[in-house]
Amino acid sequence: MREILSKRLLSAAVLAASTALPVAPVFAQSGVLEEVVVTSRKRTENLQDVGFAVSALTRSEIEGQFARDITDLANISPNIVIDDTAQGPGGVAAIFIRGIGVADVEKNFDPAVAVVVDNMFIGSNAGSLLRSIDLESMEVLRGPQGTLFGRNTIGGAINITRSRPTGELGGKLRVGYEKYDTFYADGIFNFGVTDNLAVKLSVAKRDQQEGYYDNDYVGRDVGRNDYQSFGFNALWAPTDSLEIEYTGQFEDTDQDTPPLLNTGQNRHLFCSAYGYCSPSQDSTITGSRYKTANVGYIPPDPGGAAFAASSPDQAREAEMLATFDADTHIIEARWQATDSIKIDYIFGSYESDETIISNWDGTPEFLYGTDRPATYEQTTHEIRLSWDNGGSINAVVGGYLWDSEYEIPLRSWVGFVVPGTILDLLQNSRQESESQAVFADVDWRVSDNLTLNFGGRYTKDDKETFQTGMVNATNEESWSEFTPRAGLRYQFSDSLMAFATYSTGYRAGGFNGRVNSVEEATQPYDPETVNNFEVGIKSEWMDSRLRFNASYFVMDYEDKQEELQLPSDTGTGQKTVVTNASEATIQGLELELQALIGEGLSIRANVGWLDTEYDNFQYTDAVSSETVDLSYLEFRRAPDMTATIDATYEWDTAYGRAWIRGAYHYLGEHWVNVTNSPELENDDQGLLDASVNFEMSNWRFALFGRNLSDEDGYTHGYDVAGLWSYAAVRAPRTFGVEAIYEFGN
Repeated sequence: MREILSKRLLSAAVLAASTALPVAPVFAQSGVLEEVVVTSRKRTENLQDVGFAVSALTRSEIEGQFARDITDLANISPNIVIDDTAQGPGGVAAIFIRGIGVADVEKNFDPAVAVVVDNMFIGSNAGSLLRSIDLESMEVLRGPQGTLFGRNTIGGAINITRSRPTGELGGKLRVGYEKYDTFYADGIFNFGVTDNLAVKLSVAKRDQQEGYYDNDYVGRDVGRNDYQSFGFNALWAPTDSLEIEYTGQFEDTDQDTPPLLNTGQNRHLFCSAYGYCSPSQDSTITGSRYKTANVGYIPPDPGGAAFAASSPDQAREAEMLATFDADTHIIEARWQATDSIKIDYIFGSYESDETIISNWDGTPEFLYGTDRPATYEQTTHEIRLSWDNGGSINAVVGGYLWDSEYEIPLRSWVGFVVPGTILDLLQNSRQESESQAVFADVDWRVSDNLTLNFGGRYTKDDKETFQTGMVNATNEESWSEFTPRAGLRYQFSDSLMAFATYSTGYRAGGFNGRVNSVEEATQPYDPETVNNFEVGIKSEWMDSRLRFNASYFVMDYEDKQEELQLPSDTGTGQKTVVTNASEATIQGLELELQALIGEGLSIRANVGWLDTEYDNFQYTDAVSSETVDLSYLEFRRAPDMTATIDATYEWDTAYGRAWIRGAYHYLGEHWVNVTNSPELENDDQGLLDASVNFEMSNWRFALFGRNLSDEDGYTHGYDVAGLWSYAAVRAPRTFGVEAIYEFGN
């Protein structure tokens, strides 16, 4: 084996060694639970030593769930909801931890839960649903994480690490086939160039030729998706104390415009104007949730002519009308300056380019459609100094710089204002953002049992907005905040630790991007802040065959940001306005369990209880100055209860190892939109996954099923212009087969 990594550089080697486990058991061959190593505090440490709530999956656990992207990994943690909102190509994330998150596609909304990939924060919801390809580990950090993970982690963070070059000749190939004519294949190839230079190549392809929505107007299913990616990763260690790593990831998605279900129309304008309503007086449209009239197939330029009912929406089948391309570049330099001082520098660049043409009305007449291209780019710089001499104090200090820019030239075609005429409207939205921060985090081991933690981060954000088209306006604003953190850990024994943590979170203010007046374009919304109080225990029992962790938390919110979709003041579409709910309170309890039961049987389980409440939620319209009390609303994507039980049983055969896995994930009732529209409430859901697996020599084979209970809950939805409602629906029951071949070292 080529010695390309210094023994003194633990950041890559320790993490890789800790997560590169066999795919079947999550448990050591000695019959005890494996130690789980995490980097949630920018230090490599045992999960059980971290003084706040964090859950983690290793590579073997991720592969064992046959996940398409991180939405299929939501059962890793209690009190988390991860959905694809189907608002754009490539996946638009709605990640909510403890009821906190953002579910809008617009780039002016900063995430409330950070997705961090290889130490780079992705600042846009579009593209944050990372594909589960070559993932080495995934950590879910619950509660504010701004001290070390930076901007906009007020709800928490998802920390994802891909595998790193090994310097040895080897790799892995995976192929699979799923229902809906879906073929996927991906591969990793490692090799050493010289004794101190290692390279890893990765490639992936996923092609879904059949959608699970049926469109009665078009006469076929919709939801085709073609994804491909290429990755290049090089690790160079010029000296024993220095290593430099480059990661490049290039992704391309072509797909149908995400199909949507029309959920309610009869109380809206189109009921009386066009007669396309449910026959019942209830606003909810009944029937299959996989029947849709919203296909997105409209000509690129409808012009001024109305569409004839005999040719619904001029539907085309020649090409997909949604694309998403993303390029990622990351450079990390890790220098072990002395035995006790380590310096890390991370540069990150992320660029995305997306297009999507949509028809929103779901009626035979053409009433409302959009063409929404978007470009987004960000660059980040982070430098960290870590100090640990093995004494009573260790610390991490650093600085962070962020720049981002987006532009969205939104074109709307409106056919319901003047009968027989389609209005062609254009609004261009552009925003530039800058953020600077300095931070520190210190551990002080007061005694063998007691450790105190102190930290803080000072952040300054600057944003400038540019609006042209129907509304012409510019404005800029700055905000700053200091977010401290304090905690203690008390080690009662080697297997029992208690912790208490006080942490604060901050999310910058901003400007509305989808507006219809100068007032709304230029009036900024305020930052939001939260104080989080948390206590818990982490423990192992039965000679490390059972691991039990628990935490209780209370969060006090100030100026909580919520995005509202409202009818435009001009009557030609809708606007999305962010408002600040003055006060809100969140509290909850989380329990997590891992156990090795008998010979070959392992169980992982968690349960979360959540109580959320708006103490004061007032919305004042910037144009009319009318104030509405919305304090009665319930938090969206905040079910009172979530629970998971995941069991694996393995045994040896004459030909190799075999194992079966079953997982049940429960989501309580919850809304998917801010204003709690009756037709957009989810009943409780029970999601069942299962697989049968066999391993022999270098081969692994599996038969798997996802959502075997065929739950059809909504993953997103809201009213459009106050006229009708639409929703995206969870993927239905799916079966698949998969084969993996590993070669080399």
